[in-house]
Amino acid sequence: MVDTAVVLAAGEGTRLRPLTRNRPKPMLPAANRPILEHVLDALVDAGAEDLVVVVGYKHDRVQNHFGPTYRDVPITYVRQNKQLGTGHALLQAREHVEGSMLVVNGDCLIDSTLVEDVCRAFDRGDGEPTLAVLEGPDARQYGAVTLRDGLVQELIEKPRTDEYRLINAGIYAFDDDIFGAIDDTPREAGELALTTTLSRELDDGRVRGVETDGLWVDASYPWDLLVVAAEILDYGLADEPERDDRVWVDETAIVHDDATLQPPVVIGPDCEIGPSAVVGPHSALGRNVTVGANATVANSVLDVDARVGAGSTLLDTVTGQHVRLGPNSVVSGGPADVRVGNEIFEDEDLGAVIADRVRADGNVGFAPGSLVGPNAHLDTGVTVDGQVREGTEVRR
Repeated sequence: MVDTAVVLAAGEGTRLRPLTRNRPKPMLPAANRPILEHVLDALVDAGAEDLVVVVGYKHDRVQNHFGPTYRDVPITYVRQNKQLGTGHALLQAREHVEGSMLVVNGDCLIDSTLVEDVCRAFDRGDGEPTLAVLEGPDARQYGAVTLRDGLVQELIEKPRTDEYRLINAGIYAFDDDIFGAIDDTPREAGELALTTTLSRELDDGRVRGVETDGLWVDASYPWDLLVVAAEILDYGLADEPERDDRVWVDETAIVHDDATLQPPVVIGPDCEIGPSAVVGPHSALGRNVTVGANATVANSVLDVDARVGAGSTLLDTVTGQHVRLGPNSVVSGGPADVRVGNEIFEDEDLGAVIADRVRADGNVGFAPGSLVGPNAHLDTGVTVDGQVREGTEVRR
């Protein structure tokens, strides 16, 4: 078993803006806990005894959350001051690793099955680099892999067709000679990608691939967090006590007798659900979330300290932290066409993304696909349609 795990958690996640304005992608909510927390759970469950976490963008959000240990396993933090690729990120951990190591991306939801499959394949080999591959979504987004007799034949970073069946899951096992191989890899556009180093190793037939069917879900865009939460709930990965079938409620939460929790749903610590409110299905409430009387929350992820006013309706919604939605606010569900940067994504199941510290005074409507940046203020009775920039005040 490989005892040391290096977790690459330095990136921002620009495609997930506005949610990543104040924290890195690994700290976004996977149901009601950060994605990175689930990653560390997978590593510890698989037997990791030493964690090295590479941090960068908003590194304090990671370090303050986890501290020096996680589940009694020590954590060493190393800094990647400039995000110059995954290979460059791994190099930052060089002084803290001796011998073999696991390397995982800290921003994808995984379970221990993937980690254990890679470890077993690596242990059966002769120290060859080993990576997890799986049948997944569009390989054009994640990079494709071809295998023959357990050896990787090709790593295609950006395939132009959808003919490839397997993708790179971003979970690796290496000996420490990988650092020298990265040193010898030419930079491309100023960056060092780990996959570029591995591609150079293919000519020697040295890279193993192990097909696995463990849990793997990536959140590339804000609405993907709804899919991540649904997977966690469907797999039963919530930490809270199970009050009823697929209804997980922390013991410190207050749920009014007249409130309804529709499974699957998870209610985090210190939450309060008011009378005649309905929460669920496929909904996750983080710590200290309040849902007012007669409000409805479905297929939504509400992050820490969110407040939903009485009589409000939230469908297909992702909120940041410290969001305040006044009474009778309405987020209509998807599908919607959503603009991210210069791209338009059609028919996505998204009601709205409402980033950190947004305040809506009441009777505010959100058209499907709305993206509201941090610290925006929405006056009573306005309707949001499209994007609202950070710090904007929207009046009637």
